[in-house]
Amino acid sequence: MSVRQIDMKVILLADVKGLGKADDIVEVNDGYARNFLFKKNLALEATPMNLNAIKLKKGSLAEKSRRELIAAQEAGRTLAGQNITLEMKSGEGGRLYGAVTAMDVAAALEKKGYKIDKKQISIKNPIKMIGSCEVGLKLHPEVSVNITVDVIALT
Repeated sequence: MSVRQIDMKVILLADVKGLGKADDIVEVNDGYARNFLFKKNLALEATPMNLNAIKLKKGSLAEKSRRELIAAQEAGRTLAGQNITLEMKSGEGGRLYGAVTAMDVAAALEKKGYKIDKKQISIKNPIKMIGSCEVGLKLHPEVSVNITVDVIALT
């Protein structure tokens, strides 16, 4: 006598190793779905209502992503080529006490009216001398711009 396995279609709510990524529709064993995936809130049964809810969620996420990209492109156009001046304490020969950090650059940009998170700022080489340096801003995965940071001695 053989036991027949019943398969069930489910919508994954999170990435499940060896099964799929979030929002994928996969077919799994009925017992695995009921005893593991549903109990751990990793999946929903693929009913028409749940499928429609996932479709609407994907649509709203795509629209949100599109709006974020447009906002980042707009900010990128205004920020590209900007110059920021930072006053830092320095010692002999123009060496700074410490270095210019992403937080310093973010604070200077905020004073100019731009809200940029310090995680979006990439300083390739530590800025430890008075002078000018290029700093990259990653505003969106598809939008990056460079600005110039002028470091002057604090008087």
